[in-house]
Amino acid sequence: MSTSVGFIGLGTIGEPMAATLLRAGFNVVVPMGRAQAAVARLQEQGAQLAENPREVAKACGIIVTCVPDSPQVEEVCLGAEGIVYGARPGTIVVDCSTIAPPETRRIAQALREKEILFLDAPISGGPARAATGELAIMVGGEREVFERARPVLDALGSNVVYVGEQGLGEVAKMVNQVLIGNIMIAIGEAFALGVKAGGDAQLIREIVLKSSGANFLLDQWTRERIFQNHYEPGFHLSLMQKDLGAALETAKGLGVPMLLTGLAYQIYELAESTGDAKLDYSAVTKLAQKAAGVTIADGSTWQD
Repeated sequence: MSTSVGFIGLGTIGEPMAATLLRAGFNVVVPMGRAQAAVARLQEQGAQLAENPREVAKACGIIVTCVPDSPQVEEVCLGAEGIVYGARPGTIVVDCSTIAPPETRRIAQALREKEILFLDAPISGGPARAATGELAIMVGGEREVFERARPVLDALGSNVVYVGEQGLGEVAKMVNQVLIGNIMIAIGEAFALGVKAGGDAQLIREIVLKSSGANFLLDQWTRERIFQNHYEPGFHLSLMQKDLGAALETAKGLGVPMLLTGLAYQIYELAESTGDAKLDYSAVTKLAQKAAGVTIADGSTWQD
């Protein structure tokens, strides 16, 4: 496959995504920037380098972006050295960032005025699935644009779903983040209680996984984290807080009360203030463990 694909945003998930595209046979072009170690590793795997997003856009007909929040999406798309100044009409930007739906629609409209096409395509699955091309990708935008970008999306994800019009990909991801953000806090509280009461966390986990409390986080995500007392690498706690904030912002504009999510946002903010911002978001459970004075993984007395 000779298609040139730009990839901007080489963080914990972005780097393995770019490597997956290389393995799939795409010519991948990445910008030189802050992620110098990631750039060097990808260059060893065959990636080509460009000076900035504008130069990436000059070389590629499809550009994938995967950055933390809407200010970064706006910068790489519309900034002084952004995609908008290098892209030809008909270029497709596939934004895998998680941002508020109104923001994705605003950026998409600004690009559309320059005849640049845009898909909001947030992802779920974490670094491990990014590395194997098994991400879940929920896509909003024009159906025709989605079909044109489908080969790239299929290389990155095993569950690629077209959700509908612009912004609905972000809506689907927002629902997912609200659920997992709240569930993670509940897991921490429930297992801190169980262990403090004398239960064995691993045994209780196995029981719950065969009961009505079973869920993906308990089965997969927390297995090598909470239950091993190990919280890196993963999806940064600060990013979960950001995602919950985007959901609350969107809910406010729509008049949708979100009482639990408002509290969850504050709990993640508290966890971030303890210095855990760059740990996996399962580290939010350390608050419950510390308050109970126990370590979920082995039942020992909690130690900072």
